[in-house]
Amino acid sequence: MRVICAGHVNWDVTLHVDQLPKPDGEGRITDRAQSSGGSAANVAVALAGLDADPLVLGSVGPDDHGTKARRELAAMGVETLLVEADEPTAVKYLIVDENGDVVVLGNDGANEAFGPSNLPAETLAEADHLHLTGQDPGTAAALARDAATADIPVSFDPGRRLPFRDYSAVLRHVEILFCNGPEADHARDSGLFETVPTVVVKHGDCGATAYTDGRTITNAGYPIEPVDTAGAGDAFAAGYLLANAQESDPKRALAVANACGALATRSTGAQASLDWESVWKLVDDGPPSETETP
Repeated sequence: MRVICAGHVNWDVTLHVDQLPKPDGEGRITDRAQSSGGSAANVAVALAGLDADPLVLGSVGPDDHGTKARRELAAMGVETLLVEADEPTAVKYLIVDENGDVVVLGNDGANEAFGPSNLPAETLAEADHLHLTGQDPGTAAALARDAATADIPVSFDPGRRLPFRDYSAVLRHVEILFCNGPEADHARDSGLFETVPTVVVKHGDCGATAYTDGRTITNAGYPIEPVDTAGAGDAFAAGYLLANAQESDPKRALAVANACGALATRSTGAQASLDWESVWKLVDDGPPSETETP
């Protein structure tokens, strides 16, 4: 399955601490790691591990961080179409406590320097799916419109930026919207739920709910002791997209997505190395946790 993932490509610095300090407090760093990151890149890495054929559309700066991000993505089987901007590559600092909870600090840098014209029409035409992340609304709207015109399904995970940016023009062309609880509340209050055929709400370690075809499907997730929850939502989205394309049962797609999100929390960093054997083992051996209401 050829999936174009459009959005941010960052360089991540992950700091594990004994506690997230309060104002005027202090935490002790227990571990430090660096890797490529950004939601578009994270989804693409998860897709590559699940035997899909991802392409990342994004932008980086003319610096070592951008060079290393390109190299790491290539090493993980991800094809890239990255614009080199004048600004530095965006760097995010992920601060993770002993429970796996994450606080993110960062700058935008070069990660929105690309535009819709940087995706050739022939490249888009070869795709089976377009997945958008929390990028510039104008760019996202143009990409979504072009994909819809080419009969290519579009999904969108705007992340924490949903309440602060006007994505209404994007959602006119979106078939699947991913969001967490607070983002879903904003989407409901703004009337955005009604514009998208399928809305998938992520509840972290409590699973997820899909609203699709007049049905409400809930999966309670899988019990895994987290090491680092950064990027779990991106792995979730990758699993849902693939399973939704391959399975006729939306319950199964939600189960696969939750398994991918859970497995992603076992390792440090926002990019998860997934494989189908581990996913199916968790899905098939896990407790039955599905409910459905009309």
